[in-house]
Amino acid sequence: MNILDEIIAHKYKEVADRKELYPVKLLEKSLYFETPCLSLERYLLRPDKSGIIAEIKRKSPSKGDINPYVSVERTSIGYMQAGASALSILTDTHYFGGKNEDLVTARKYNYCPILCKDFTVDEYQIVEAKSIGADAVLLIAAALEPARLKQLAAFARSFGLEVLLEVHNLEELQQTLCDNVTVVGVNNRNLQTFQTNVALSFELAQHIPAGMTKVSESGLKEPKTLVELQEAGYNGFLIGESFMTDGRPERAAMEFIRELRQLQEENLVKS
Repeated sequence: MNILDEIIAHKYKEVADRKELYPVKLLEKSLYFETPCLSLERYLLRPDKSGIIAEIKRKSPSKGDINPYVSVERTSIGYMQAGASALSILTDTHYFGGKNEDLVTARKYNYCPILCKDFTVDEYQIVEAKSIGADAVLLIAAALEPARLKQLAAFARSFGLEVLLEVHNLEELQQTLCDNVTVVGVNNRNLQTFQTNVALSFELAQHIPAGMTKVSESGLKEPKTLVELQEAGYNGFLIGESFMTDGRPERAAMEFIRELRQLQEENLVKS
């Protein structure tokens, strides 16, 4: 059993427990439940933003603790002030040290799309994401059968939530594309070895249908890489560890985005 299999097995048990503690009828009473969602896709395409989905991640199975005591309030506000397009909040507790309250806090202080980053295997988690103020959910092709993923995507859209479809290879991409997915993320991290290779994003770019918003995820450490990915057709970039390893993630994001914009301006002058 690899780490993804282990996480998914644990997630099914966790969801069963949460269903008993917090029934759907209780979740539906949340003040966020009737609030219209902000479009992740639209914000990624805004020319005044960086395209960066800035992530708050306390730890990971491969790295252990990254920034366990991060201030969600300060960091999320700082990310958006730095020019991020959206936020990604890891809510998995057991493996990533996150919690639903982190997303609630980010929602309280920011008017922007927020991705609920978790291992979604059940409709209940989608209802839960909506109840805590999320605008989008992650569906991982490697964690779900294609037909099941499409069911969950349709369910998410029925609540106004957008879906970030995460793929790791061409087969996953071809099997899981559907009408309810408009944002496709290519995860450059190998789920077996946890090594990252941004070349994967370049390889898959040409296979993602025109009109879909492309997001590159993991291993994005240099602003120049984002410029190259933009030239390959990517509009979004999910960045977590590169910011979170700094004691002040929002400061790291500000410097990164400043360098990115400088490179973009230099390219415009050259062209």
